[in-house]
Amino acid sequence: MGRSIVGRKALKGRAALTNPAGRFERQSLEQFHDGWYEEEQPQTIATTIAPDLAKHVITRNDSPDVGFDYSINPYRGCEHGCIYCYARPSHAYMGLSAGIDFETRLFYKQNAGEILEQELAKPGYVPKTIMLGANTDPYQPIERDLRVTRSVLEVLARTRHPVSIISKSALVLRDLDLLTDLSKDGLATVSISITTLSAETKRSLEPRTASPQARLRALRELNAAGVPSGVMVAPVIPAITDHEMESILEAAAAAGAQWAGYVLLRLPYEVKDLFRDWLTEHFPDRAAHVMSLINDMRGGRDNDPNFGSRMRGAGPMAELLRNRFKIACQRLHLINQRRDVQQPTNLFRPPLVQNSQMRLF
Repeated sequence: MGRSIVGRKALKGRAALTNPAGRFERQSLEQFHDGWYEEEQPQTIATTIAPDLAKHVITRNDSPDVGFDYSINPYRGCEHGCIYCYARPSHAYMGLSAGIDFETRLFYKQNAGEILEQELAKPGYVPKTIMLGANTDPYQPIERDLRVTRSVLEVLARTRHPVSIISKSALVLRDLDLLTDLSKDGLATVSISITTLSAETKRSLEPRTASPQARLRALRELNAAGVPSGVMVAPVIPAITDHEMESILEAAAAAGAQWAGYVLLRLPYEVKDLFRDWLTEHFPDRAAHVMSLINDMRGGRDNDPNFGSRMRGAGPMAELLRNRFKIACQRLHLINQRRDVQQPTNLFRPPLVQNSQMRLF
């Protein structure tokens, strides 16, 4: 049963203001003040963690506008709490809310490394670059203790399998030993996502992510260690962060970024309502203007789900963003592309796992 809320008041360390019922729920709860005693609203909500008993860890992608075929998401839900996260609606499949639940009720892929080994050992497996971080961040805070992403990287390093990572966290530096080992054979790349250089904006927009300065430091250390790295300016939010595009690219280039990409804000399903609430709370003076700009770039709607245009938008404002990005990349000598990673697959060595069919030779 869906829960409607915790009240429209920002909680410490959380971006979502509400906990709306998932779109698959038949019933929902709504607060009603009966005039009697009312409990005081909590200032924060604790994170709960549970195992996700997955049978598979590799997800196949058939979307034509993303540059990878395989992905692994070590976690469901994300404590980073980015209000704009397009993965929020996936919590509805768990019978949970895309709001506060997505930030506080997390699930981890138990035995992810072992399951991955079994999938890689299948006779018909064809190696292609695996993306970590396509949905939720593989280096969100709970990874520090659970080390699920680390276990996946250990298997990929051992089998010489290509991997590409995208993250907002400086925790990726913990795994420099594995990433540098893979990079010697051109098997690893890392993209650091930077939405804003403003610490104040970051605190409300993506409350539990690393600071912009920590992300730039991660870029600098990755590149210094020989791990090819770039920056994703994502998402670009009209009238909130779009003016920072050139500044972010300049800072990333100074930190050694080799390539850059960007994605226009996407507001699918429940995310559009959560984002509107966030705008009203934090930017009441320009909330209507922001949504008007988004609608202009999304064909009059809050969201455009169409392949091709969903990442970049359409119309004069979207075209202006494209030109600004292209010119900045040329000036800064950054490779301007969607990062369709081409990494070698001929080094792949299928693992030998127990209970798998023995090879003849």
